[in-house]
Amino acid sequence: MSAPVAVSTNPMEQLKERFITRTAKVGIIGMGYVGYPMALLAASAGFPVTGIDVDENRVAAINRGESYIQDVPPDEAKRLHEAGLLRATTEYGAIADLDVVLITVPTPLNKTGDPDMTHVIDAREEVRPHLHAEMLIVLESTTYPGTTEELFLPIIEESGLRLGTDICVAFSPERIDPGNPTWGPRNTPKVVGGVTPEGSEVAALFYEQIVERVVPVSSSSAAEMVKLYENTFRAINIALVNELAIICHLLQVDVWEIVEAAGTKPFGFMAFYPGPGLGGHCIPVDPGYLAWKMRSLEYKTRFIDLATEVNTQMPAWVATRAAELLNEEAKPIKGSKILLLGMAYKNDIDDLRESPALDLFELLRRRGAEVCFHDPYCPTVKFDHAVVQSREMTPELLAEQDLVIITTGHKKRVDYHAVLQHASLVFDTRNITRNLLEDTTRARVVFL
Repeated sequence: MSAPVAVSTNPMEQLKERFITRTAKVGIIGMGYVGYPMALLAASAGFPVTGIDVDENRVAAINRGESYIQDVPPDEAKRLHEAGLLRATTEYGAIADLDVVLITVPTPLNKTGDPDMTHVIDAREEVRPHLHAEMLIVLESTTYPGTTEELFLPIIEESGLRLGTDICVAFSPERIDPGNPTWGPRNTPKVVGGVTPEGSEVAALFYEQIVERVVPVSSSSAAEMVKLYENTFRAINIALVNELAIICHLLQVDVWEIVEAAGTKPFGFMAFYPGPGLGGHCIPVDPGYLAWKMRSLEYKTRFIDLATEVNTQMPAWVATRAAELLNEEAKPIKGSKILLLGMAYKNDIDDLRESPALDLFELLRRRGAEVCFHDPYCPTVKFDHAVVQSREMTPELLAEQDLVIITTGHKKRVDYHAVLQHASLVFDTRNITRNLLEDTTRARVVFL
């Protein structure tokens, strides 16, 4: 008589088995720029995925197999929905039937520069009544070190579930770079840190099923710190090159030439490029989380504070440069017509979050300029004073402008040859027209 097959009674072992067989049910709270791509990634690996969002329009779109995120291919969204692997709901009761819950809600800074944890706390409260054994909870929203433990350990303790045995909690920072054609959620290494060693192990095993490489770290706090360090590094170096742009202007030296020449050094240098300010969902915000946390420990983050000051002042500096350029043409900024080319925070995407062009638009308008914009990716932009429509970039529109400012370096859907031929004065803050200049160029072009 053959021996009976041993069946593990350890909840986490059973959960890990469902990871390997791709039968675990995955839920994602927050179906935005991070959540929807992650849902697509997990569903394409074979996991049944439920997206949870308070936005009924988003939920309806997912359930029609549609995409509202540029990095989510519509054909793939439709295929996975029709295969029964991707659905969405506004009902948090769905959590009771899930094995994995990823939290990918926004974590902005408020007006005082303090972390706004409202969305994460709301998500935690929705998860609380549906906690159960054989469950993995992972926070992916960027935050300060210690958040995962502070917010989730108390509700686990209250539930009576055994952390690391019945249920695991971890942090894994999102590394979504909108519009990046090379690095996406699947091939970008995924950092994972659990509140307990078991949490690290279980979360790492889950992500190993959907991404190419997992990088385990010692704790959730370490994983939280990794994300902040990555983007603080970028913010500080961008601030350095932004200040270099100001210095080079005062010294009458071409900052783009300096950066390009410095970039020929094969060691000890990494090129960063100046611009009209800092934008996006991470780099302008993440250093603020670290600075806030350290203020609570009575430590002043001098590098971070200075970098933030430099980067946030760039739109105002660009506005001042614009006034100077108009003055050189014997035109006051008040009453001048100014066209901004690009409102998204980076090229060839539709993401307006923290875009410096938004601040520049308002600064110029307050100085009395007649400001409009053209952005093929952003048909409308909502300001405090009004909703503004993108203008069609016709030869007539370009010709009637006193100044055209290139604020976003869109490469695919903007005809810069037309800009150079029909505009009279162009302020290129992205260095995108330098190689397009010809003897027949009509516009006077000034670079940042």
